[in-house]
Amino acid sequence: MLPISIRQLQVFESVARHLNHSRAAAELFLSQPAVSMQIKQAEAAVGLPLFEQTGKKLHLTAAGEELLHYARSMLQLMDEMESVFDEMKGLERGHLGISVVSTANYFMPQLLAKFIQAHPKIKVSLSVANRDAVIKQLSDNTADLAIMGQPPQGADMRAEAFMENPLVVIAAPTHPLARASDIQPKQLASETFLLREKGSGTRGVVERFFASHKLALPAHMEMDTNEAIKQSVQAGIGIGIISRHGIEMELETKRLVVLDVDHFPIVRHWYIVHRKDKRPSVAAQEFERFLLSESQT
Repeated sequence: MLPISIRQLQVFESVARHLNHSRAAAELFLSQPAVSMQIKQAEAAVGLPLFEQTGKKLHLTAAGEELLHYARSMLQLMDEMESVFDEMKGLERGHLGISVVSTANYFMPQLLAKFIQAHPKIKVSLSVANRDAVIKQLSDNTADLAIMGQPPQGADMRAEAFMENPLVVIAAPTHPLARASDIQPKQLASETFLLREKGSGTRGVVERFFASHKLALPAHMEMDTNEAIKQSVQAGIGIGIISRHGIEMELETKRLVVLDVDHFPIVRHWYIVHRKDKRPSVAAQEFERFLLSESQT
């Protein structure tokens, strides 16, 4: 039997994820020498180097890539086992890792605060990233569940809708279309759009909207955050399509307006996404029940 400990696997997985000993040490509340020692012991157990250094960059070796796959599977099973025993004891505790796309972060903190107040023994961590990064965190098992507007395709993920996500067309209050009514898609074709990067859920909606009206995608600028889109729209650079959940403050302060466009708002949904091969922890099950119940109120 390979003489490697669960602790060594935990340390190795953290270093492999960050590719940085210092960040792993901070995450695990260990000293950097302690992390280095655990990695050396893991390499001695495997009998092969797990990392290689190129300049200042750390890389996984082929053996490291293999071990990472097994380490994540074993650590996942350990978490599931602990969760099952806690459930049998009637305990409600544990850790809940949530990953959300950036737009969902406009409403998620308020929901999380309410959940934590009701379940103070559950430790919650929240990661905010773009859609591709959120999907990777699910795949890498660094998140228990994710919140996004466009769930990934494929048989390895399970998605459940829990709340409506209306997308609206926004402009600066001084824009010529700001006071227009019943704006037709053809009128938007000559506008400059501020869009998220390719692959984002909102970008896909915009592309499908114009294609469905047999219109080419208008002239556009790509932005990597919704905040950048909002600031650029306020500055009069162009118009954008964004979740209404992300512009409540700007509408209240009259820094942005929602255009009256035919076929808008486009109502999508927010989804809770899990890996199918991962048994959800008690904390994850409780949080999903909480979100579903909150969406009904």
